[in-house]
Amino acid sequence: MDNDKNKYENNEITVTFNPIKCIHAEYCANGLSEVFSTSIIPWINLEASTNKKIISQIKKCPSGALSFSRKNIKISA
Repeated sequence: MDNDKNKYENNEITVTFNPIKCIHAEYCANGLSEVFSTSIIPWINLEASTNKKIISQIKKCPSGALSFSRKNIKISA
């Protein structure tokens, strides 16, 4: 698996998607559809919401297919 095609970054966070873990519960798309869209490619658009909301939604992923890491910049609330 090419991890770079499943990695999305902005200035503050990196979001990684592991399709092997995904159970297609669609919590991501249903909870934050402006960021997680199952109908377009790339399906994750980190510019469409705040990092705080994106991180909150990622934490709701029941399979753990979505994860994030913070870069060395403080995330604004």
